[in-house]
Amino acid sequence: MNARPILVVAHAKRDDTVAAALRVVDALRGAGATPVLPADDHDEFVALHARFADVALLGTDVAVDDLELAIVLGGDGTILRAAELVRGSEAPVLGINMGHVGFLAEIDRDDMDAAVARVIDRDYEVEERLALSVRVKDADGAVVYETWALNEATVEKASRERMIEVVIEIDGRPLSSFGCDGMVVSTPTGSTAYNFSAGGPVIWPTVEAIAVVPLSAHALFAKPLVVGPEASVAIEMLERTDGSGILWCDGRRSHDLPPGARVVVRRSSRPVRLARLHPTAFTNRLVRKFQLPVEGWRGAS
Repeated sequence: MNARPILVVAHAKRDDTVAAALRVVDALRGAGATPVLPADDHDEFVALHARFADVALLGTDVAVDDLELAIVLGGDGTILRAAELVRGSEAPVLGINMGHVGFLAEIDRDDMDAAVARVIDRDYEVEERLALSVRVKDADGAVVYETWALNEATVEKASRERMIEVVIEIDGRPLSSFGCDGMVVSTPTGSTAYNFSAGGPVIWPTVEAIAVVPLSAHALFAKPLVVGPEASVAIEMLERTDGSGILWCDGRRSHDLPPGARVVVRRSSRPVRLARLHPTAFTNRLVRKFQLPVEGWRGAS
């Protein structure tokens, strides 16, 4: 039995991130915990430093269900990968920002040692974030693909030259059909990611809602929508569409969509769990990440 297995997820392409991962591994060992690496990362890390050689491997030495927590060194992309790795377990994800612009990381690298100490002491809160359940059905209604998303599920055109023809359905009722480059269905967590770039609303993480945002739609009524957290959103690829589409979830998992395909997005029954050391007002995160001007603010009298 491994004592307190804690997953360490880092980007092996950056020297500072690899050095940080080694510090975390050593600190966990020193505290009597068991550092764990994703199996896919093992050879790459060992090639960079021999001290990674005897680190336990996820799925081989330690089951996902046995993980206590995941420490992530990197930006939002690395955190999304970690959320994928621990999916199905109760392990929360703690993000340590290594210099990237992102919203999911809890602290900066300067506080890394203190963060590991607090992980060992179990001195953190767990914040649950709404996630999406995503299903793809073929023209006959059979489910051909299932996945999930923390940020967003996006239906996009597969060819640069051709737009796709879609019809949007909310809670079992058709809303509108139009040609477009795609559709983004976003969680509040993802509202500052692809949804933001597409002109969708920024949604505070405490708000339970789902955003539906068209991409370059050729229609009068093609505005961003905000629907309830229990709503069912369906996007159908109309048979008359010239081009094929592709589904992307969090920019990590994809599935081809031929004409007639139907993508159904709902709230997932399993949220994503984020470990928090320093609960921070989301307004402050927005100001910091986007460097918003707040000079002249007087505050409450």
